[in-house]
Amino acid sequence: MSDISFDPTEGHPQRKAILGVLCLSLVLIVASVSSLNVAIPAIVNALEATQTEQLWILDSYALVFAGLLLPAGALGDRYGRKGALLVGMAIFGTFAVFASFMDAAEPLIALRAGMGIGAALIMPATLSIITNVYPPHERAQAIAVWAGFAGAGGAIGPLMSGLLLERFWWGSVFFVNVPIVVVAMVLIVRLVPSSRDLQQRKLDLVGAGLSIVGLGTLVFGIIEGPEKGWTSTTVLGAFAVAVIGIVTFVWWELRQDDPMLDPRFFRNRAFSIGSLTITVGFAVMFGMFFVLTLYLQFVLGHSALGAAVRTLPFAATMIIVSPRTPALGERIGRRAVVAGGLAVQATGFLVASRLTPETPYVVIALAIILMAAGLAAFMPASTEAIVSSLPDDKAGVGSAMNDTTREVGGALGIALLGSILSQGYRNGIEPVLGMVPEQFRGFVSDSIGGAVFAADAAPPEAAAQLLATANDAFIDGLQATFLTGAGVGFVTALIVWFLHPDRQPTGDAEPPAVAATLDA
Repeated sequence: MSDISFDPTEGHPQRKAILGVLCLSLVLIVASVSSLNVAIPAIVNALEATQTEQLWILDSYALVFAGLLLPAGALGDRYGRKGALLVGMAIFGTFAVFASFMDAAEPLIALRAGMGIGAALIMPATLSIITNVYPPHERAQAIAVWAGFAGAGGAIGPLMSGLLLERFWWGSVFFVNVPIVVVAMVLIVRLVPSSRDLQQRKLDLVGAGLSIVGLGTLVFGIIEGPEKGWTSTTVLGAFAVAVIGIVTFVWWELRQDDPMLDPRFFRNRAFSIGSLTITVGFAVMFGMFFVLTLYLQFVLGHSALGAAVRTLPFAATMIIVSPRTPALGERIGRRAVVAGGLAVQATGFLVASRLTPETPYVVIALAIILMAAGLAAFMPASTEAIVSSLPDDKAGVGSAMNDTTREVGGALGIALLGSILSQGYRNGIEPVLGMVPEQFRGFVSDSIGGAVFAADAAPPEAAAQLLATANDAFIDGLQATFLTGAGVGFVTALIVWFLHPDRQPTGDAEPPAVAATLDA
């Protein structure tokens, strides 16, 4: 079915079905980032994982995913995006099978990292294939649908895990990926066309290696910062290596005839501002999910599934609003849509900064909907700005750049906003630590979850006082965290308003007709 030729100005005749398959593939890997937040207690009980092992079960996937995105996008451009998508799916599904039946934390960490390799091949391929099968005049709309599902995946992951853990073992959160991968691969083979850079540029292996070192150590430092301290030798060393790696990468790429990612692209303000807004938007979004999940479970007392259900307005809003923003951008301009979306998202954070243990759900839902609506407004426009700023034969690298900013932003948001939350909580809980038995003080000072654990072992009156103080301390940290997110959003909106070019970026106009001759 995919062995056809088509006019690139008219688009692939099955482009809507192809878009559906690509969105399924996208949700699969995005949901895998967030789904483990709900499953980690069950995994800890089953594998007796330490605190450090818990952290890396969660983060090994994101670390490898972010570090490999640029080289994976370049491989798709060079050897074929359909092939990259299929290989990525096979890797992702294979590692998911083995992860489902692990009996120790260390191999599970390694398998999660392996799933990150597959995800790095899948994600840029999905977006670059969209740019190939859709004609220029429909591309923004298709990217908006893609962006909506990318944002919704973050909310779908916890819900899926919560439903599975109600009835199955902890490994089901990995094994559920397998049948989805099989179905997706069959549809990819039948529907998705092949495409690649027809100029057959040589691979920039040195650039790929430097990007892995630079981005990998940057994300590693961000992940380890809250755990080891931002001034620890490990974290400062990681940041130093990251700076050296990124600076060397820029130096190297500027001297290549066929660079993997030409740093001069950042002179294009649509490209650079688009990258900034995606980074900031996903930093505050991932940070929001981290904080809100703790609030719903430990302050309001909902189960993991109950907390996930209460975040569903985010996914619904993303899917509904995102496809409608390109038309809005045509009427009022991309700059207004991006700046306005950031402001709406920041307003949602302002509403969330007023949450207390007595806040009715309608207010929580309002904050979630505002955050999602803002992200749904600016994410498609920013993504389209990044992708359309580059030549069509660099679609994979452009898509990977968009995805890299998303992953780095997500890691940064969880680390920085999580640190603000932790500091606010510790400041509030410190006055009562002397009343807590010594064996529980570490748990209580570490997190509100530790306070709940300690309260279960305390006499009723002491437990009630401890929980009341812990809730107040957590709310102090939550309010400071969400106010910070709001401030970052409003400042970024001002930057966009004054610096974003209010016009469509110019890349290569349309691919030559031969680029649309596809094979199975």
